Amino acid sequence: MKLWGGRFTKETNQLVHNFNASLSFDQKFYKQDIDGSIAHVTMLAATGIISENDKNIIIEGLKGIKNDIETGALEISEEHEDIHSFVEAHLIDRVGEPGKRLHTGRSRNDQVALDMKLYTRDEVENVNELLKNLLEVILRIMKENTKTFMPGFTHLQKAQPITVAHHFGAYFEMFKRDRGRLNDIYNRMNYCPLGSGALAGTTYPLDRDLTAKLLGFDGPTLNSMDSVADRDYLIEFLSAMSTIMMHLSRFSEEIIIWNSNEYSFIELDDAYSTGSSIMPQKKNPDIAELVRGKTGRVYGALMSLLTTMKGIPLAYNKDMQEDKELCFDAIDTTKGCISLFTGMIDTMSFNKSVMENSAKNGFTNATDAADYLVGKGVPFRDAHGIVGQLVLYCIDKNMALDDMTLDEFKAISPVFEEDIYEAISLRTCVEKRTTIGAPGAEAMEKVIAINEEYLRS
Repeated sequence: MKLWGGRFTKETNQLVHNFNASLSFDQKFYKQDIDGSIAHVTMLAATGIISENDKNIIIEGLKGIKNDIETGALEISEEHEDIHSFVEAHLIDRVGEPGKRLHTGRSRNDQVALDMKLYTRDEVENVNELLKNLLEVILRIMKENTKTFMPGFTHLQKAQPITVAHHFGAYFEMFKRDRGRLNDIYNRMNYCPLGSGALAGTTYPLDRDLTAKLLGFDGPTLNSMDSVADRDYLIEFLSAMSTIMMHLSRFSEEIIIWNSNEYSFIELDDAYSTGSSIMPQKKNPDIAELVRGKTGRVYGALMSLLTTMKGIPLAYNKDMQEDKELCFDAIDTTKGCISLFTGMIDTMSFNKSVMENSAKNGFTNATDAADYLVGKGVPFRDAHGIVGQLVLYCIDKNMALDDMTLDEFKAISPVFEEDIYEAISLRTCVEKRTTIGAPGAEAMEKVIAINEEYLRS
């Protein structure tokens, strides 16, 4: 069955039908199509456009189709052009004449706009919930590692000592912002396009406020042309997912580095690692690598839809059908990556002594040595130069600042006293940083409490 055809005298060429059809992928939102149709006929009956009896027959028929699809009693067949024609054809087969009234006051343009918006709205919530699960795991790791010392990096060079809690807290902030973007998208998109018709509304006395309310929208859209031509919410969702994937990819890159033999900061659980077909010693971080690799796939969907939409005049054009496969794949990819990444970091363990020794041996306390001198009255620029000499001396002797004798310190600057050792210990370097957002345990406990409250809200 086609939802059009009266004006045509010839059957569609089969290749044209195949090229034009979307059932192979838009069947994904059969549920949204049926839910939207139930709301539509409920509104039609409430406004007297169709009878209560016809409404009840149609709704019963639609619920039966939905149930049969979900139980496998009804298979979605490829002879139909799209999910909309599939549902309507089976409805008419089941209930007869009343089924032909389903499409009253509705176009396939506003119908598909509704279905895609309902589907996307559900998926925005699903991705948001997955991110919340990830944040809960990150917060648990933060709480357990406020005193697990490690080097912090800039330019991939050891910079200053921090803690695992502080490092993971940076990603907590990233994913928290991602959830904020998803909330913004949900609120901005949550207006109902149904009732916009093909592009110019309809002469039927539709109650669009009622339809919107029945479907959980904040209200109806306010311009019928924009309603059927709008794909901004999809572009925003793809953009938000691209940012999520970028954050996951950055985190994955660090996991990959930390897992390497040279670093050995972490140990990945066997359930989230793979081996080599030829090298028996290998334990590869494939999940992290695949997350990193799949990021480009989600980026591609965003760029493809932006390119599709950039030259389309108002209102609806068939080009817009290209939104679905891209978005479906990007959504599935993003959800899968978040879930697997969450499991990977939830089960990995930290080699705490290795991380601490790495921080000690990388001169990460050099800035604190300079601050020590400043505290003794040495101008910072002079202190910077003195500590630079200390570092050169240690490199030449293959030692850490902590390993120098007091005489060696004094040979470079007589200002140094016995208290230098306490000043440049890892614990002191981290713990004295107590301003909010810093790695000290006192500051981190405050942040953890804020994050716990955030996740409860």
